[in-house]
Amino acid sequence: MLRYSTALAMMLALPAAAEDFSFAVTTDPQTMDPHAVNSAPVLGFLNNVYEGLVRRGKDMSIEPSLAVSWEPIGEGSGWRFHLREGVKFQDGADFNADDVIFSYQRASSEEADTSSWFAPVSEVVKVDDYTVDIMTTAPNPIFPDSIANWMMMDSGWAEANGAARPDKEQGNFATLNANGTGAFQLVSREPDLKTVLEPYDGWWDTAEHNLTRVEMTPIQNSATALAALLSGDVDFIDPVPIQDVARLKQNPDVQVIQGIEARVIMLGFDQKEGAAESGQGGADMFLDARAREAVAHAINVPAILQTIMRGNAEVASQLVSPAMRGFSKSNAAPYSYDVDAARSLAQEAGLTDQTISFKCPNDRYLNDEAVCQAVTAMLAQAGMTVSLDTMPVSNYWPELRANNFDMYLLGWSPGTLDAEHPIRFLAATPNAEARLGSWNFGGYSNARVDELLPKIQSEIDDTARQSMLDEVAGTLQDEVAYVPLYVQPLVWGARAGIELTQRPDNFFILRWVTVN
Repeated sequence: MLRYSTALAMMLALPAAAEDFSFAVTTDPQTMDPHAVNSAPVLGFLNNVYEGLVRRGKDMSIEPSLAVSWEPIGEGSGWRFHLREGVKFQDGADFNADDVIFSYQRASSEEADTSSWFAPVSEVVKVDDYTVDIMTTAPNPIFPDSIANWMMMDSGWAEANGAARPDKEQGNFATLNANGTGAFQLVSREPDLKTVLEPYDGWWDTAEHNLTRVEMTPIQNSATALAALLSGDVDFIDPVPIQDVARLKQNPDVQVIQGIEARVIMLGFDQKEGAAESGQGGADMFLDARAREAVAHAINVPAILQTIMRGNAEVASQLVSPAMRGFSKSNAAPYSYDVDAARSLAQEAGLTDQTISFKCPNDRYLNDEAVCQAVTAMLAQAGMTVSLDTMPVSNYWPELRANNFDMYLLGWSPGTLDAEHPIRFLAATPNAEARLGSWNFGGYSNARVDELLPKIQSEIDDTARQSMLDEVAGTLQDEVAYVPLYVQPLVWGARAGIELTQRPDNFFILRWVTVN
């Protein structure tokens, strides 16, 4: 079971003075635009600069942010949000209901990568300058939880700088610049080199940190990042190489902060007819469920966790971990490791006569390339031939969206901490107009799953809702829509004397950092 933990290292008893702070990450955020890319590196970093109507606290609970309160309205027809007065954007402009309307129109537009967040929303109505009604197509009891990462932008700033809509292909002013209401403001942005933040003096909330300047540096090689931590060049790294955890724990100058992330690592498949448009892989090889099942039985997940993760991860059976709301206890058993069954199924499906094009990132998830290499070797033991192609995440997402794969690695952390979230993004039939299935790269489709999703979203009775979630989980397992592998561990490293909070969404929130 996942436990929310706060990692504190109080090495000095004296009050903490203001300090500069530097940290290293494996994946540089692709953009500074909060609506352009729906990924954890982007949303996690920008949560320090931009804010939403609600936010998640240290224990992941929803709490007020730019809205001070909210309540359902009508017969489950929507939610009324009462906005915080006196809030200013970092350029001095006032925050009000017009910015909420603008941010909805922008974040839900077809140009935005966040549009599927608003699939249940019919319209957003300005009641007055500090009240908005967000109308939904059906009762939606978890809606406030679903918008914790929907960040507010100043309509005047965006329109004046030609950024009224996000541009995730070519980029625009908001790609390299930012103007939020959050605790930190962007000072400079050099993609893949350095990003600098400073505290925003006009922030409406009380600062818990003592930082005067923050510098983020992307270091793709985790061993290099660890060397930077040990030499004092950086104060914090994410992640710590798994193989170095035990040794690092013996060093009094640093601290290791460990936990379990809300993210499930899984394998996805091209399940669209007319597969492999790029000429890679075989023709529709994974349309046959036996081929997908062959892969599931060929992978020895416990062996991967023991050798590559050094025992620091948990086997997964579903698209969410057991700690998430809506996890299906009746479908808790993972796929069994059975190389003979895998070989037989692969032969029946004709998979052994083809070469599987397997795409994998090498700088996105913990030990991602090593995991993909292990998967490739295990499939070979079951008679399957795999062409493994690893690449930086900046190239990876375009490859997946272009359908240039037969099989791929994906990690998913539900922003709502609820099992509905991955169903909406990963299992719903892709439908741009309905804003569904936006990360369903393989095109998995099941009419019953599509039928149950809106009912799951609107059901208030927990027992009835769980019954539907159980059915979906069982369907996804039976059809091998994905092959869940494991729940990713969290392993952070910091200098001794630094206080911070580790949340299971792997967001590094700077307003909770103190340097002693």
